[in-house]
Formats: sequence, C-alpha cells, structure tokens
Amino acid sequence: MKFFQVKTVEETFSLIDEMINPLTETETKPLYEALHYILAENIKVKENVPAFRRSSVDGYAVKAKDTFGSSESMPGFLTVAGEVKMGEQPERALADGEAIYVPTGGMLPETSDAVIMIEHCEDLSGLLNLYRQVAPGENVISIGEDLKEGEQLLTAGMKLRSQELGALASQGITEVTVYRKPVIGYLSTGDEIVPIETKELAIGQVRDMNGITIGSLVSEWGCEFIYGGIIEDSREELERQAKEMLEKVDCLILSGGSSVGTKDYSVEVIDSLGAPGVFVHGVSIKPGKPTILASANDKPIIGLPGHPASAIVIFHLFGKAILHKLQGWIREEKNLARAIVTKNLPSTPGRSDYIRARLFFEDNQWYAEPIIGKSSLISTLVKSEGLIEIPSRSEGVLKGDLVSVRLFG
Repeated sequence: MKFFQVKTVEETFSLIDEMINPLTETETKPLYEALHYILAENIKVKENVPAFRRSSVDGYAVKAKDTFGSSESMPGFLTVAGEVKMGEQPERALADGEAIYVPTGGMLPETSDAVIMIEHCEDLSGLLNLYRQVAPGENVISIGEDLKEGEQLLTAGMKLRSQELGALASQGITEVTVYRKPVIGYLSTGDEIVPIETKELAIGQVRDMNGITIGSLVSEWGCEFIYGGIIEDSREELERQAKEMLEKVDCLILSGGSSVGTKDYSVEVIDSLGAPGVFVHGVSIKPGKPTILASANDKPIIGLPGHPASAIVIFHLFGKAILHKLQGWIREEKNLARAIVTKNLPSTPGRSDYIRARLFFEDNQWYAEPIIGKSSLISTLVKSEGLIEIPSRSEGVLKGDLVSVRLFG
C-alpha cells in the first residue's frame, strides 16, 4: 500500500470544510436541557432589558446639574427625599435640590439622570453631603441598554453556553430549537489491543486507551459516543463491523491500521463503505502522518494512528473540526494562546510540527516548555496543557521566540 499524495495541514482543513456537511435534523429542548447544544434558529430580542431605567450602584438618584462643583474640599448639599426599594416603583419624580436613595438594580425616579455612589456622599440626618460631582447618565443603565427590542439576540450556529441560556431566560423563552447531537462510533483495530479491564497483559499486548481518550473528547465536544469494541486484524471482520457501525452513527472513527504495512487495509475497507471514499491518506504533520479522512454516503470516517499520543493530536486537530462541522457549529478556532518557548525546536520545512508543551507563568509572562517524547508515549500528554504549533513554512523556533500554543480542551 502506498500513501496518496500527502496533504498539508491547511489542505486537510480545506478538504474537511468542503467534504463534510452539517446535520440538519433539529429538536426542541427545554432551556434547562439545552446546555452545549448548537442553536438552529435566529432569535431576536422580544423585550427591552432592562425594561426601566435602573441604577448600576448603591447610591442616590440625583439631577447631575445639582452636583456640579461638589468636591471633598467644598461639598455640595441635597435634601434626601426618601428611598426606592427593590422591585418597587418610585413614589414620585425627583425635584430640584433633592436626592433619593436607590439600591443596585433599583428603578430610578422620573427626572433623575445620574446616581452618585454611596461612597462619595454622606447622609447627615436627611442632608446629603456630596464629595464629588457626577455627569448625566453616570451609573445609570438605560431602557434597552443591555438588550434592545428587535435586535438580534442569538444566531443559528452558536453553541449554547450558560450565558446564552441566561439571555434566553431574560426574554421568557423556555425552550429552544437546536441541532441534534451527532452520534459518533468508534472501533479499535489490532491483534495486540485488549480491553482496559484486562488484569494481566501478555507479552506484546496493550490496553485500548484510545477508546477512552477519544471517547471522552467526543463527549466533551458535545456529541454522543458509541464504543464498538476491538477488532482483530482481519479485513473481513473489519469491513463487516465497520459497515454495521456506520449504519448506527453519523461519523465513524477507526483507531489503528492507518500506516503502511502488510495488515493495514483500512483504506481499502473505508473505500468500500460508500462514495466518495478516502479524500486524505497522509498528512504532512508530525506526529500523525498516516491519517485517513473519508466520507461514505455523507458520513465522515476518521482513521487515526494507533499510537495514543499521535491519535490525540490528530483528533484535536481534525477530529474536532469534523465534529464541529457536523454539529453546525459556526466558530473560529479560539483555543490558541501565545507563549515564549523555552527550548530550540528544529523542524522540517514543508511539514507542520505539533510539540506537546507544559505552560507556566513567570515574571508576568507565559512560557511553553516542550515535552519531548515519542508519539507512543501517553505520559507526555499527561504532562502537557497544549501543543506548540510550528507551521510547515518554518525551519523551527528558537528559545525565547513567541509561539502559538493550541490548548487542550
């Protein structure tokens, strides 16, 4: 078996965008169950928030002009004309020369246009001493300043976090239309792979740690995971179980069997599952060159390297992009940080390198310490918080350079 023409990382992302289509099925979820789903509809603001002018601080509602010239050396004076309690309307409008106490979030009386913080004044038996002046609008939240009626509140393709759910709740919305979660199937391949429950390993055996690591990432990224178990090195058995699993899921992941070898027939099996078949077999990347990406009847198939660290790196890069595309999640990559690298890292031009790294903060600066180790070493990932990216056009980075770090999570 020979590799197809090896793709660059950039070409691979472009092909994912071109070849993978989002799911279109939607469902209605109560707000309390909608966390981390992808919104399937545009939602506009129905009600102004706030619906009334309110104070952003504990203080006294005033007419700003009545405070002009006030200072600690020459205080101004106003008459305290009562207070506004939370959830209640002021009894009357504010007259010239008056101040009314208002708690944070309290409704402002008519004709007031500012609030002086309680720290900047002093109530002496109904006479309010002002130790600074305030400007019109200071410490005031206007009607619709937070959310304005008719404006766009949320856009289809957004992931619903706690803050989005809160914004919906502010509008009295109790349920929302979302895309259903993709179902992701997983199969491990290899005679040497045994279940993680195996108490004692025979010589040459390894437990199926990829099933746990990949499965947990699938769940973390908002999809449902089906573990299909371990398949021995048999083309017929792999083809049978892959076809069976593909019927149940929206995306199939195969771990192992993606490199060039006498028993590695994953590409042939994947191509047999449906059109258009394999569109990436080999990526110019380290680790993870023998990566397979395919589509069978509009269902993505991901062939991961068997080595655990390589599998996680590849899945963080391309698996995440595929799952997000399936979910209909419109987003930019934001899990990137900038840090100073602590060691020289050579690289081969034309190949993208992803180096595991530990991050630490020292002297008001973030640093990235490379964790060097072979692609089969899971311990290097346990010690890492992210991956230093060395682009294909680079010959490496020098100690002290500012580098991009793709954060795990």
